[in-house]
Amino acid sequence: MYARRRHVYFAMMGTCIGLFVLAWGVVRLWSVPAAVGMCLAAMVIPPVAAMVANRRGPEDRWWDDPSGDPKSDEWWDELDGKKRPR
Repeated sequence: MYARRRHVYFAMMGTCIGLFVLAWGVVRLWSVPAAVGMCLAAMVIPPVAAMVANRRGPEDRWWDDPSGDPKSDEWWDELDGKKRPR
């Protein structure tokens, strides 16, 4: 799932760069307002791409990652019914 999110992120960022390049390299020759509109659309893409790339999917196992505190991890493992190898 990580690979798919990474591919979507790079596709979105490539689209963003493409919009900027097309807007000021080609479209501005015919219509400056259209080029500005394309740049405004491209401006929205990077935050959305970051949210897509950093979201956690239902198959991502983040809730059972060790916290780094051995006593806390042992306590949570006991509550979950898991035995941690020592």
